[in-house]
Amino acid sequence: MAAAPRTPSPSSLDLEGFAGLAEEEARRRLEREGPNELPARGRRGILAIAWEVVREPMFLMLVAAGGLYLAMGEPRDALMLLGFVLVVMGITILQERRTEHALEALRDLSSPRALVIRDGRQRRIPGREVVPGDVLILVEGDRVPADALLRAGLHLSVDESLLTGESVAVRKAASTGAAALEAPGGDDLPSLFSGTLVTAGQGVAEVLGTGLHTELGRIGKALQQVEPESTFLQKETGRLVRTFALVSLVACAAVVVLYPLTRGGGAQVWKEGLLAGIALAMATLPEEFPVVLTVFLALGAWRISRSQVLTRRMPAIETLGAATVLCVDKTGTLTLNQMTLRRLDVPDLSLDLTLAGPELPEPVHALMEYAILASKRDPFDPMERALHEAGKRWLMATEHLHPDWSLAREYPLDPDLLAVTHAWNDGHGQIVVATKGAPEAVVDLCHLSPERRAEVDARVAELASQGLRVLGVARGQYAPEALPEGHHDLELAFLGLLGLEDPVRPTVPAAVAECRTAGIRVVMITGDYPATAVSIARQAGLSHPERVLTGPELNRLSDAELAARIGEVQVFARVVPEQKLRLVTALKANREVVAMTGDGVNDAPALKAAHIGVAMGGRGTDVAREAASLVLLDDDFSSIVAAIRLGRRIFDNIRKAVAFIVAVHIPIAGLSLLPVFFPGWPLLLLPVHIVFLELVIDPSCSLVFEAEEAEADVMRRPPRDAQEPLFTLKAIGLAVLQGTTALGACLAVYLLARPGHGHDAARALTFAAMVVSFLAIILANRSWTQSILGSLRNPNPALWWVLGGTLACLALVLAWPVAQRLFHFAPLQGRDLLLAAAAGFASILWFEAFKFLRHRPKAPAGG
Repeated sequence: MAAAPRTPSPSSLDLEGFAGLAEEEARRRLEREGPNELPARGRRGILAIAWEVVREPMFLMLVAAGGLYLAMGEPRDALMLLGFVLVVMGITILQERRTEHALEALRDLSSPRALVIRDGRQRRIPGREVVPGDVLILVEGDRVPADALLRAGLHLSVDESLLTGESVAVRKAASTGAAALEAPGGDDLPSLFSGTLVTAGQGVAEVLGTGLHTELGRIGKALQQVEPESTFLQKETGRLVRTFALVSLVACAAVVVLYPLTRGGGAQVWKEGLLAGIALAMATLPEEFPVVLTVFLALGAWRISRSQVLTRRMPAIETLGAATVLCVDKTGTLTLNQMTLRRLDVPDLSLDLTLAGPELPEPVHALMEYAILASKRDPFDPMERALHEAGKRWLMATEHLHPDWSLAREYPLDPDLLAVTHAWNDGHGQIVVATKGAPEAVVDLCHLSPERRAEVDARVAELASQGLRVLGVARGQYAPEALPEGHHDLELAFLGLLGLEDPVRPTVPAAVAECRTAGIRVVMITGDYPATAVSIARQAGLSHPERVLTGPELNRLSDAELAARIGEVQVFARVVPEQKLRLVTALKANREVVAMTGDGVNDAPALKAAHIGVAMGGRGTDVAREAASLVLLDDDFSSIVAAIRLGRRIFDNIRKAVAFIVAVHIPIAGLSLLPVFFPGWPLLLLPVHIVFLELVIDPSCSLVFEAEEAEADVMRRPPRDAQEPLFTLKAIGLAVLQGTTALGACLAVYLLARPGHGHDAARALTFAAMVVSFLAIILANRSWTQSILGSLRNPNPALWWVLGGTLACLALVLAWPVAQRLFHFAPLQGRDLLLAAAAGFASILWFEAFKFLRHRPKAPAGG
């Protein structure tokens, strides 16, 4: 719906009899029908985001603990906890708002414009104000702003590729009697569709539908019927959270009851018991699982954004690691969606321009020269632009370009003769005639003999089998007074054939090959003809491109028959949008994990139905981008491979992060729970300590594991099973052992410190040992094959920030008197701190020994 750059003059298009709507009537229709736009995804306000934060269990527990401290006469502790509440809310709101702004950046910021006739006058208005009944004026270069019927026109052609997948423009024929729209695609119809592009000619059209009542709008409605599925990782994380939450609630209730009973009751003891219960619930509540998932996917989205990939639904990044099938559209996805001159074919010479040198052979000069003369000088049609580009490259230094010639006459293309002819004054008193068009039409104009006609037909069939769009070219010469009136009266000499193609993107073959190495099947789904589809599939490197299933054949198959054949076919041709959706559904029924790429409105339902929808952002429509999970901003197909690689890396690193979370929760829960059963012990962990651990250690370690590079074989192994659990029993056992030994180290420090230190000093030493053990667990879990020293050689900038920041915060709370009071610590001696640090680090040495024994080189047999 771009603004029309030109306005037709009365001499070029007859506007008589088109008065258009009255302004008042247009206003009433706008109020009744609504604006001519597709509704954007609703934005969430700050209050809605804040309400989501308020309902989080961790938030509620922080508020409860803060209120309890106030009731116990501890305002400093209460203010610290409530301050953390504001920090958590602020970070969440900021992140959500940044996500909202990133999505809004995809939509056009300027309102498209439309040229209409109202009250008998031409007016340029915002496209959103077009209403049914408006009279549109369309010229070359316009985006059609609404669905309409062509009432008058001059050689109008429209690119409908965003609806049909066909890259070649279709001719439009005016009709004063038509009352309804035909289906998109097909020549010589009066139907015009919102969002399509006028490539040639001029026209006057009557608007029939706007907004949701357009073809785009109907496809948008279809999207609402398809609900995106939660990823397996989301479902598994949800199950883990529910299980741990149930355990934490039961443990909390037990502590609240047992703590007062073991200490003789009393109001103050009951308050302490309630505080201990809240601390235990905070210690065991696995809010880190969704946090880690969000952080990993958000940072993953940021990483691939540097490769021009925008993530609209972050869980799709993780799902990419399990993708088994990648469905791609041909036009604009595998190809550039721009025509290129590929072949020049004259008698005794057929030249492939991809193999041509800086100079063309003389026999083909005239063919290209007259093809350019038969085109507009400033064309918008993609084929004519391709001809001019070729002329600039190969004919610029020759006498075969004629910028000084003037156009004497044009014989336009019409449904009965699919050829266009330009007659030029050459400046020497002669008229030079150039014709190009459908080969059969040019052959007819040239009156070729049956034998020569058969030869041309054979060459046309051969070029078409290569996926080329074939045009014939002819020439003639006349004296000015002898130029005939009728197109059929021209005497022309046949020059040869042109082969044009929508070329495969240069990066596609390598990207397809990498997908094959990674065990991902690439399937092409297109609305184009089978011969063209096979040619493009072969150039792109798809497996078995000769296995083709067409849309009509697909219609004759039952769902069961389609499921049986879909695993063997790599190319689907002449497919309509509803069939694309059916193909994706059939692949999903075969337990495939489906990624779908596309850029047109016709792709949107399949994009939304697929596990991962990947829209092209440069040429893609708003509807496709709204339906997709990922958007390739540079339309580079190879970017999808980077996203798949990242998805596999993310899953590996999430496993490491979850191992850390399980491990560190054991000493936190243990130190929160054990004092309940020993009346002489003070509470070792208070809510403020747990908040410190949550805000410093856990989010920081998430950054460390997220920043770990992918394994060397990440794209040389098959996709993982989409139902593969995040954590195996073996991995859970190792994590539990890590946590148990860390708990043992902390208890040892407490028991050693307790006799000669007060409660606050023993608590401080125990806390220091816990923090150091956490850092040791981070270092050990960076790699499950390399030692800590070996993994330190792998670059990870986040690691040093985490280690330095955590140790600095630990030093602050242990040494600064104000922090000591807030954390209920006492001053410590350096010797004691060394003991705590050594105990914390020693807790992980068994895991280092386990890795060494498991992966040590085996001695050669027969020594």
